[in-house]
Amino acid sequence: MTDFADFAEIKQGDVVTGTVVKVEDKQVLVDISYKTEGIVPLNELSNVQVENAHELVKEGDSLTLKVKKVADEEVILSKKAMDAEKAWEDIEEKYNNNVIFDTTIKEIVKGGLVADVGLRGFIPASMVETRFIDDFSEYKGKTLAVKVIEIDREKNRIILSHRAVIEAENEKKKGQVLQSLEAGQVIEGTVQRLTNFGAFVDIGGVDGLVHISQLAHEHVEKASDVVTEGDKIKVEILSVDLDNERISLSRKAVLPGPWEHISNKINKGDIVEGTVKRLADFGAFVEVLPGVEGLVHISEIANRHISKPSEVLTNGQKVEVKVLDVNEAEGRISLSIKELEEPTADNQDYSDYESDSDHSGFSIGDFIGDKLDKYK
Repeated sequence: MTDFADFAEIKQGDVVTGTVVKVEDKQVLVDISYKTEGIVPLNELSNVQVENAHELVKEGDSLTLKVKKVADEEVILSKKAMDAEKAWEDIEEKYNNNVIFDTTIKEIVKGGLVADVGLRGFIPASMVETRFIDDFSEYKGKTLAVKVIEIDREKNRIILSHRAVIEAENEKKKGQVLQSLEAGQVIEGTVQRLTNFGAFVDIGGVDGLVHISQLAHEHVEKASDVVTEGDKIKVEILSVDLDNERISLSRKAVLPGPWEHISNKINKGDIVEGTVKRLADFGAFVEVLPGVEGLVHISEIANRHISKPSEVLTNGQKVEVKVLDVNEAEGRISLSIKELEEPTADNQDYSDYESDSDHSGFSIGDFIGDKLDKYK
């Protein structure tokens, strides 16, 4: 039996260095050169819970330890206490300097994750990611970049955040993207969310708004009629407001215009159905294709004289029209309703039936015939 005098100089609180001579499941024996082996219990090996001492140390390792207790001819040592001293100094420095560092997740607990930072660091569930996480089981053993957001040495409290790191990276990336954007650029983005007034599109770490009026050439009642969340779409940048971090985008600007290749869709002489969109003193504008309106001049509305288009037509009315002319270069289509109507006795035009027989082969006498005989 070793006499207590052999290690009387050792006292609680001392720091000693020793070599691991044996590793058992629940404790580690260390040669500290006092003719006795110090004991490091499993719960004094680490600030993070471990199941077996073999997880942390092996025979031959050199350890710096703090004396926890000297009694009953035993020296109880703590690696955890020494690690804590060094770890607190390191954590405080990281906290004061807003340092981002990597740490390994050791435990999944109720409300979050436990990380090994030389001490027990806690990452609340709300501080793990920027999105909601339902199951944290895959995080055990994973390395995460974190920053210290709260410390309290007296309460041995260290709060870490991975989310803060992601948000900082996103802000940095957002600033770089904003600086690189210019009006007129055409880029690809992902539809993030839909609103009553349009769609927000992620264009590389920053969201821009495609107003509902810029989603398509035709009228759009709601954004979901045109796009869905997750869609990859091309957009043109209309404007960039760096001060307010607002980006205006247009999907319409990168789509083929409704007048493009119009001659492949509608031609002179076609009879089509359209919708009266606007009435003016000189005629009516009728939409014959999405985003394509043609003009029915007032003289082409009816086979009788009218003072204004509203005598015959109303906004929203469906009408059949005949195409008189298509001018793709000028974006104009001339239409007629009159040409599809049957002529009436009141508005019969006899101008074609002139007395010049070389043109018509008929004379006025041919029309009125023997009606003149009774006046002879």
